[in-house]
Amino acid sequence: MIRVIGLGAGGHAKVVIEILRLAGQYELVGLLDADPARQGDSVEGVPVIGDDSRLPSLFEEGVRHAFIGLGSAGDLAPRRRLYEKVRSLGFDVVRAIHPRAVIAASAQFGQGPTVMAGAIINPAARLGDNVIVNTGAIVEHDCVLEDHVHVATGARLAGKVHVVQGSHIGIGASVRQGIHIGRESVVGAGAVVVEDVPERVVVVGVPARILRKVEG
Repeated sequence: MIRVIGLGAGGHAKVVIEILRLAGQYELVGLLDADPARQGDSVEGVPVIGDDSRLPSLFEEGVRHAFIGLGSAGDLAPRRRLYEKVRSLGFDVVRAIHPRAVIAASAQFGQGPTVMAGAIINPAARLGDNVIVNTGAIVEHDCVLEDHVHVATGARLAGKVHVVQGSHIGIGASVRQGIHIGRESVVGAGAVVVEDVPERVVVVGVPARILRKVEG
């Protein structure tokens, strides 16, 4: 069994725990969470054993694998920072791919993907590191999702969509074929994207229009 520690103890962690249990090859050592109120709790039977200051000692104890149990609601920076921290300490981030996801044989993945139940990833799609394809989302043929992208529940990307690093495609959004989504942009829930999206903006509506710049 592969011993694995989880980073984050919220709702996203619940789903990843379920996926890893279905895989049948992981021993879930515990969860780490920055909120002191969570410590001593458990999530789906997995105890919260501290915060990420425990990572070096866990590595010394022989735990070499981690999962990122922190999701995102548009701001992917906290999740990216956790991913980069565990990688810098030498951990491998495990693949969490639900057995009821549909994955084409020619789809390619980077390190640590999370693909949830009912998701479809079609031929020649390429996913970078730390990508989430959430429940029931569709990533069509020849799409490119760069590192730290989140395609939320029920979102649909047509063929040859390119989503640049750190962008979030909201729940139920649709993106027309061939569209380019710029770095760290957010496509709002239910939006229909028919034109390229520049970097670091929030777009909403049908058809999608720029609402504002991304702060920070």
